[in-house]
Amino acid sequence: MGPQLTTARARRYFDTHAADYDRSVADVERRLLGDQRGWATSRAHGRVLELAVGTGLNLPRYPDAVSHVLGIDLSEQMLVRARARIADQGLDRAEVRQGDVEHLDLPDSSVDCVVATYSLCTVADPAAVLREARRVLVPGGRLVLVEHGPARTWWIRAVQRLINPFAKRWQSDDLLRVPVPLAEAAGFTITEADQAGVGGLAHRVSAVLR
Repeated sequence: MGPQLTTARARRYFDTHAADYDRSVADVERRLLGDQRGWATSRAHGRVLELAVGTGLNLPRYPDAVSHVLGIDLSEQMLVRARARIADQGLDRAEVRQGDVEHLDLPDSSVDCVVATYSLCTVADPAAVLREARRVLVPGGRLVLVEHGPARTWWIRAVQRLINPFAKRWQSDDLLRVPVPLAEAAGFTITEADQAGVGGLAHRVSAVLR
């Protein structure tokens, strides 16, 4: 089973690596995952909550159908960069604040859409995150997830299993979480689900609240 992810470990890792996060993520997305952020943001509408918003890479990409985006993240150092992005690009619809996505400080039924890209892989309890997403969504609200997960290609999955204990310990990153069953277990109805990127590494899910 290997090392367990913890909130404290995730905060330390992302605070430490915030300065080079955008560059390293861009490299991984270019080589392996493809550009899935446009897919995720294009499905958002109304009042959006973005979980583990990080440095705010998605914030400039939300369509006009989105009226407001609130981004939550554990790491203050990541949020420093997200706030700079908001200011530099004049993203008036967006705001970010520090918080724990497993315990959201938001009222019930207060957002229309929850978006998370490459976020469930870093949290200690993804089921708790999705229960919170369910709580804060309005009836019929939408959940949009993009995650890296087990590849379709057998040898890539074998490599993932081999390196996953090290990724969890040193990068606070679980390479093998599958978002569809997690979303279904949290009470969502899947409306879109596919895999993209090299060997199907990127798992894409759009779902609605039952």
